Amino acid sequence: MNFKKELKYIGIWLLLGGLVGIMSGSASAIFLIALDWANDYRESHKWIIAMLPLGGLLIGWTYHRFGQNSLKGNNLLLDELYEEKKPIPLRMTPLVLFGTIVTHLFGGSAGREGTAVQMGGSLADQLNKWVSLDSLDRRILLISGVSAGFASVFGTPLAGAIFALEWMHTGQLRWRSMYPAFWAAFVADWICEISWGVGHTAYDIPQVADHTFTNLLWIVPAAIAFGLAAKLFAESSHFFSKLFSRYISSPPLRPFLGGLIIAVIVWISDSTVYLGLGVPRIVEAFEAPLPWYDWLAKTGLTTFTLGAGFKGGEVTPLFFTGATLGNALAYWIPLPLALLAGMGFVGVFSGATNTPLACTIMGMELFGTEPGVFLAVSCLIAYLVSGRSSIYASQNLEKKLKLFSKKE
Repeated sequence: MNFKKELKYIGIWLLLGGLVGIMSGSASAIFLIALDWANDYRESHKWIIAMLPLGGLLIGWTYHRFGQNSLKGNNLLLDELYEEKKPIPLRMTPLVLFGTIVTHLFGGSAGREGTAVQMGGSLADQLNKWVSLDSLDRRILLISGVSAGFASVFGTPLAGAIFALEWMHTGQLRWRSMYPAFWAAFVADWICEISWGVGHTAYDIPQVADHTFTNLLWIVPAAIAFGLAAKLFAESSHFFSKLFSRYISSPPLRPFLGGLIIAVIVWISDSTVYLGLGVPRIVEAFEAPLPWYDWLAKTGLTTFTLGAGFKGGEVTPLFFTGATLGNALAYWIPLPLALLAGMGFVGVFSGATNTPLACTIMGMELFGTEPGVFLAVSCLIAYLVSGRSSIYASQNLEKKLKLFSKKE
């Protein structure tokens, strides 16, 4: 082992990973504060939902005028990992931050993970302008940015690092990027939660079923349902995106018309339960029975919102879909309601992103280690059942990446 070389590697990534964590953690904190304000304001001034078409027009015009390749969002990060073309533009950070806040303020149904990941990747890649990095190290920098963004927005540093490694490596974990990814994730989480004082939602599974053969066997039908729900979410997302692109040639007009339809749906249904993140409903899913169709309504509204061109992430809506589906399955599956909600929470996420390991770890960070077996089996089966479906169009599970096999 070349001791000097290893010492240099540790020192460089201690600095770069720390900088990525500080930038991403601060960006996530500002984003979460603004997002809370937007959701609170919308819920106390529901008339603003009537302005959703204009909000969509503003987002569409802004991205059409200034967005350029930033429009690809998370898929741009994956494209740059697979094949380097050009730096991730700094404009991605303010654009996606602005677009997501406007989406939530006026009543779109979206998440936050995509925003945090894009900000993390964009900010991290800017360091490449100041530090001379080779192709491999630049990719590690991107992974660190994704890791930091995910970790800080959910308060799950272990899952954030593993998500970035599992997602961006298509299942291949390479040792050179593990230390930077974990270090950046922990720094970002500390900065967001301790320095900025931004907390995260707490979830609880008060009762975990015994590890009997019968109870473990009940995981199978539940996980199959989660995998199919993940597939439906991913396919619906791609369907609406293609539908709007095919029939509406003007990019700014797509979210305008999409926002008009959503506003009409809200007016007819007289309900805002499925707008925004839907975190209060997710918390309810762990506590009491809910309408069986909650998961289906959130799937449809979120995929339509994002397909129309509004901004945000898919992960929190996936949590909503999974938790409420698990809640509905409690009518037929004899497992504790909160346990099924937790299994769905991570299971649908696993199936839609092809990251079963990260989702298992995330579940244990959020719910504790006691339900770990139920969470792990649920994530694995859901991942297998969902097949190659993914909410990320550029996620290529066929590629055998050799990007991180560079010899020392």
